[in-house]
Amino acid sequence: MDIVRLRSFVVLAEDLHFGRAAARLGIAQPHLSRRIRELEDDVGAVLFERSQRRVALSPAGLTLLPRARRILDDLRRAGDEARAAADGKSGRLRIGFIHSSTYGTLPELLRLFAHDHPQVVLDLSEMTMVEQAAALVAGDIDVGILRPMAGVDSVVFETIRREHFLLAVPQDMPLALHEAVSLRDLATTPMIGFPRLTSPLFHARITGALDRAGVTPPIVQEATQIHTVVGLVSAGLGVALVPEVAARLGVRGVRFLRVGDGPEAVDVCIGTRRGETSPAVHGFSRAGARLRDAAGAPN
Repeated sequence: MDIVRLRSFVVLAEDLHFGRAAARLGIAQPHLSRRIRELEDDVGAVLFERSQRRVALSPAGLTLLPRARRILDDLRRAGDEARAAADGKSGRLRIGFIHSSTYGTLPELLRLFAHDHPQVVLDLSEMTMVEQAAALVAGDIDVGILRPMAGVDSVVFETIRREHFLLAVPQDMPLALHEAVSLRDLATTPMIGFPRLTSPLFHARITGALDRAGVTPPIVQEATQIHTVVGLVSAGLGVALVPEVAARLGVRGVRFLRVGDGPEAVDVCIGTRRGETSPAVHGFSRAGARLRDAAGAPN
């Protein structure tokens, strides 16, 4: 059943006048008459009862009209949805994120993205940095919220936030009475660290800073997640160098001190596959750029 003929049928059914309907369609009246005859041949039934004075829908025409309108509406919606997908306004976006991003970065990013892409369905998965990098390379997620990693050439990292390190200490520890400390003050202080394999960035930054300070505090425990490390500090197991987002966790019994000679700051990034063409992914990157510019983070 030809769509052009079907549209012509609906317009004529609304006007019940060949001249007015032809004018609405921008065609000559004989052309409209031919379309209707061809549609009737396709359907195998008379759709209009015609006389010199009036045009009326036949029983077959009355039956076809609501279905024809639904078909044309479905076609319009299909076109709208296809254009929205091409513009990144709809579809599905699979996002991996590190736990610490849930304390500010992730909610702010989602709010900015959803404002411009309200019809995009988001699949969120909490993953470590290493897991996200592997998932991006494998195509299991479309976007990652993580920290930059070396040796992953097929992933592009775009900085959206920069975080300095603080020293988390139990609040009943004498060190907690200070506002700021030096790493040289921690030579014999039990410390909770990050594992080299699952937290390579934190491990490298912290180890490098301690080496430069010339101290080797005893590492009494290691944990991958920031909230776990801060929880161990709250339990009194030791102190820990953590990104400043840790201060937002609201863990009781912990104070956060500035560190004058602390590790180099770490970035929070949006990770995407190199050469990515998805409009939704590019829309998410634009949201990240807006967040970065608002926070004054470096490009």
